[in-house]
This record gives sequence, C-alpha cells and structure tokens, in this order.
Amino acid sequence: MIDSKQASAALAEIDDIVQRVKQSQLYELASLAAIWWGVLVFAGNVVTWLWPYYAVYAWPAVDILGVGGLVAIRLLSPPHVQGAAFDIRLVLVFVLFFAFGYICTNMLGHFGPRQLGAFWPIYFMLFYTLAGLWFGTAFVAIGLGIIALTLIGFFWIGEAFPLWMAFVNGGGLILGGLWMRRI
Repeated sequence: MIDSKQASAALAEIDDIVQRVKQSQLYELASLAAIWWGVLVFAGNVVTWLWPYYAVYAWPAVDILGVGGLVAIRLLSPPHVQGAAFDIRLVLVFVLFFAFGYICTNMLGHFGPRQLGAFWPIYFMLFYTLAGLWFGTAFVAIGLGIIALTLIGFFWIGEAFPLWMAFVNGGGLILGGLWMRRI
C-alpha cells in the first residue's frame, strides 16, 4: 500500500515521462522537416550561386517541394507520433506565411536578390525561434544561429553570399535536424 505522498510523486514522475516522450516525438518530426528543408535550401542556394538566372524558378520549386514534403512527413509518420489527424491549418499557415513575406518583399520593399537571400532565411528563422519558446531550446539555438550567420554573410560576404547561405541556412538546418535527433 502506498500513501498519498508516494502516489503524488509517482503520478508526477509519470507526467514527466509523458512530457519527455511528447517532446521526443515532436523533435523526431521536426528533425525530419529540418533536414528536408535543409537539403532543398542548400540546392536552391547552389542554383542561385551557379546559375542566377534560374533562381526565379528554383525558389518556387524549393517552397512547393518543402511544403509538400512537410505534408508527406506528417501523413506518413506513425500514428503514435502523429497524434491528431492531419490538420489543414498547417497548409494555411504556410499560405499566410508566404503571402505575408511576398507582400513585404515585393509590394512594400521591392527587395533585390541579395536582400531576398537574407530576408527569407531570417523570416523563416524568426518563426523557428518563436516556436522554440514553446517546443524546446534546440529550435531557439538553431534559429538564432542561422539568423546571426545570415547577417554576417549579408554584410561581409561578397559575391559568394548565395554559396555562404547554402552552407549557413541549408547546412544549418541539416545539422540542426541531426542535432535534434540526438537530444
């Protein structure tokens, strides 16, 4: 027989384990998403650096493949990791996200290629960092690190800025995704 203090302690320990399992499952999905986006962003930046003319085609392809990959990761993940069924709000979040970014860069700001190359990673990482305030410090560390390195490259890297961003943004997401798998 256990007393009420022991029962409370046991329930608290169970709750702690449940929270750690939930965070682990979230990190599992997030790491796959980060690696997926990292590969795509790396490729998009390499295309931008090697063949700037084709960047206008590469980035919409990166975005479409990226969102499609996220939907596939969500739908193909095991039921114990998925939690609730697929939620259309995930797609709507991306539609609103890209629409707001487009308004800022093309309607309000008229950004050039270099400014676009810095804006989009910083914009993505802002939300990545904000998510980390709820989901874990790995998101905050990855987001702030990529933002800092993007700004360093923007101000101090010359013509090789797209190549810098391939490694900073694409490589940073890949490394961050691999890091989250170990946490």
